[in-house]
Amino acid sequence: MEFSSKLIEKAVNEMSQLPGIGKRTALRLVLHLLKQPKEQTGFLSQALIAMRENIKYCSSCHNISDSMMCEICANKTRNHQIICIVEDIRDVMAIENTGQFRGIYHVLGGKISPIDGVGPSQLNITTLVEKVKSGSVNEIIFALSSTMEGDTTNFYIYKQIADCEIIISTIARGISVGDELEYADEVTLGRSILQRVAFEKSFKNN
Repeated sequence: MEFSSKLIEKAVNEMSQLPGIGKRTALRLVLHLLKQPKEQTGFLSQALIAMRENIKYCSSCHNISDSMMCEICANKTRNHQIICIVEDIRDVMAIENTGQFRGIYHVLGGKISPIDGVGPSQLNITTLVEKVKSGSVNEIIFALSSTMEGDTTNFYIYKQIADCEIIISTIARGISVGDELEYADEVTLGRSILQRVAFEKSFKNN
């Protein structure tokens, strides 16, 4: 792709680093920004810089937040004895959009995947196990994507807390095997949360 401006070329190259954005789409976006008032582009730049410099991760659940504790964990009307375990923040947003879950979350930050070099120590598993063993939790719900990596992660955590006297459940398999949670429609995802099943039963049936 030939550019008449090195400034445009650099902007396109940076924009195309975003997931799902190719060079042609990046060029369209850059040219669109170029047509906007300078203040509009400035607002976008300032918002991105402020987000990158000031975003925090909840000290309790590891969700993104503007403060040290996210709004969900700080909400006293939520049931703090039920923890839904998810892979990342997109899954929190997906479940919240269903309006069917009133507990709190624990964001692992990924899934165990030896092929990708991701082991248990690189995920937020230790803080979850500590929370469960403290006795403040009645139930945990596994809400990871139903992939091999997701099931491996579920089973690893299950073995860490199997001796704790709590309910261990998983979302119902209304979510197709191999599907990523964030792409499920809200009705299916909501029903999967409400119709969750005992985790031990789920892997014995597989």
